[in-house]
Amino acid sequence: MAEDRPVSMVNSDYATPLQSPLLLDNAPLEPPRASYFNPGPSIGENTPRDSIAPSASGLGHDREGVTPTPSTAFLPAGKESEYTPPPHAITAKPFYRRPVFWLVALAALVAIILAVILPLYFVVIHKNHSRQSSNLTNNPDGSGSTNGPNGTNGTNTGSGNPGSTSNPTSGGDGSTIVSGNSSFTYSNPFRGYWVYDPQDPFNDGARANSWTPPLNATWNWATDRAYGVNLGGLFVLEPFITPALFQKYPGAVDEWTLSEAMAADTGPGGGLQSQLEAHYDTFITEKDLAEIAGAGLNWIRLPIPYWAIETWPGEPFLAQVCWKYILRLFGWARKYGLRIYLDLHTVPGSQNGYNHSGKGGQINFLNGIMGIANAQRTLDYIRIITEFISQPEYRNVVPMFGIINEALVTTIGKDQMTAFYLQAHDMIRSITGYGEGNGPYIAIHDGFIGVSKWAEFLPGSDRIVLDTHPYFAFDGQPNNSPITADDGLGEPGGIWPKQACDSWGPGINQSQLAFGVTIAGEFSNGFNDCGLYVLGVGNAATDQGDCTPFIDWQNWSQTFKDGLRDFSLASMDATQNWWFWTWKIDNSSTSGTVEAPLWSYQLGLENGWMPKDPRASIGKCQALGGIQAPFSGTYSAWQTGGPGAGTIASDASSSFSQWPPSTISGVDGVRFAALPTYTPTGSISTLPPPQLTPKVSESDGWFDAKDTGERCYPNAWDSVGVITPTAPCPAGTLPPTRATASATPPPAPA
Repeated sequence: MAEDRPVSMVNSDYATPLQSPLLLDNAPLEPPRASYFNPGPSIGENTPRDSIAPSASGLGHDREGVTPTPSTAFLPAGKESEYTPPPHAITAKPFYRRPVFWLVALAALVAIILAVILPLYFVVIHKNHSRQSSNLTNNPDGSGSTNGPNGTNGTNTGSGNPGSTSNPTSGGDGSTIVSGNSSFTYSNPFRGYWVYDPQDPFNDGARANSWTPPLNATWNWATDRAYGVNLGGLFVLEPFITPALFQKYPGAVDEWTLSEAMAADTGPGGGLQSQLEAHYDTFITEKDLAEIAGAGLNWIRLPIPYWAIETWPGEPFLAQVCWKYILRLFGWARKYGLRIYLDLHTVPGSQNGYNHSGKGGQINFLNGIMGIANAQRTLDYIRIITEFISQPEYRNVVPMFGIINEALVTTIGKDQMTAFYLQAHDMIRSITGYGEGNGPYIAIHDGFIGVSKWAEFLPGSDRIVLDTHPYFAFDGQPNNSPITADDGLGEPGGIWPKQACDSWGPGINQSQLAFGVTIAGEFSNGFNDCGLYVLGVGNAATDQGDCTPFIDWQNWSQTFKDGLRDFSLASMDATQNWWFWTWKIDNSSTSGTVEAPLWSYQLGLENGWMPKDPRASIGKCQALGGIQAPFSGTYSAWQTGGPGAGTIASDASSSFSQWPPSTISGVDGVRFAALPTYTPTGSISTLPPPQLTPKVSESDGWFDAKDTGERCYPNAWDSVGVITPTAPCPAGTLPPTRATASATPPPAPA
């Protein structure tokens, strides 16, 4: 979200369609069933919303007798043995006096010992931490083979975070969660259940809802649908999401200037670390994650800054502190069965000049004198994050990694970004290996040039996802057409629902065919740019009228709310796999209330303008008579990590294989060979794992032990007027936590 975004491409033909019915799935939901007790048919049925993960011995294989692992949420109930007495001859001696009796008795005793000791060994003593994924077979009604909480079909009364337990503590709708010094009731009408076991903190058995596979089962992009929200403003601050932080310091317009102001504030309640830690600790809580799952959602998109890893001299951001809170959020997501689309939202030098890149203004990523060096440093941060999330403990929780958010391709250049993406792809896969299950999907943004421009992108690459962020709010138009007008179906919404369908649906559907997996990592109810700081601090909305009606949510009529919900449903259906921006908007310090309500999923859920069940969106565009070119649901095998993944043809990559690229923008008058770069010279930073109590086997933050080396370079953020350096970095200019390194001295100017 930022000011001065590129203009959206919107279809101007908004014909009102004939009224047609919108069919919703309002069937009452039953609690989750354990397939061990009631397996039911799972293969060959129409299961469009549930994936089927084959077992090692084939689809539908009987799981009875499989040794459970710590990643299997619940243990199957054993069958009671059946006994048929042997026939006895009338003339035979008493059986206990025969020698064979003692042989049989001895054998039975051995069998009993083995039957008791071996399961005890595998389940308790040998409760390993290998994090293997268990297979899932889904029933047609949406219930899976993984049991409901505590084997109770979803009617659990356990409490969270116990001190010790031999089995996972878990719960469904109505269960009590103990979080810190408080507790709350878990509300999930969709048969989701949470799982948390302090003895096995990496247990991936939780499930967000009945139509979403548990974390330890495979996500299938052809059949599963992502219903997500962003946790914007948590680790990357934005004025319109957390306005009170910026209102306290007039003149702060982005996290750079806010950090400087906080650090300079030495009075009571001031200081950089104390204020930001208070924000990290309270803005999003465990209860938020539980509510997200209870809202029928199954993914979160988590924007993080590069300074979660480190900062370099001259950068005012709070370095490394947010990482422990990121880890805490990983744990909460695991507990509630929510998958994470991790997004590197900021990079050194800024990739777009927007306030949410850390510092507004210049673009110094692959642009300007520092462009190459900043890109090299960014690759190191992508590498460090990849190493962490590719560990077995995290790969189920973080199955997708957005490697750079909203790079402004119109400034940087598509060829330059393609070279960067190819370099990042090859580096990531050299760490993770190729094919399904080996590291995360790699998400790239369309750079505001449209998804069609990325058709046939690097065919043969391994699991690259195209992310687009469709908004009407930033198209530079007043967008004041009433949302209370008839949408063509006798419901409010005006032109906006069909406009979302026609503007976004066809392009995304076509991109699914021409590119591969295509998602909407951001969208909102902001059909205009009204709202406090939506366009940044000090920038007024472009709406030609009064913005008050779009901010005063406490006085919205039911018709207005219904219109917003109609627009939201159409946006969800058009984008298919989506993440709303954002879950929460904080209060203004002046009014004490939310002043950008069109952007808060939570507020809309609580007050009736967001759908209670996101599945209500399915079929909305068809009902509106929107332009349709439905995606068939079949991807090429290589696009999802199947055969052919990692076999990019030379004719597709040869134009982009040179790294760094031979040309970049913004360096007029500077000999290209003289641009700063940096060279590996020492050890690289590593993201630390969580501190677990009681102590269990855990990761060390680094997946590939063979991957070593570090780099160094000059100041990142100001290419305008910079004189190209001609000497190594002076001694003592690097942070004390980094190994001493030297810049590659560029050749003297010609």
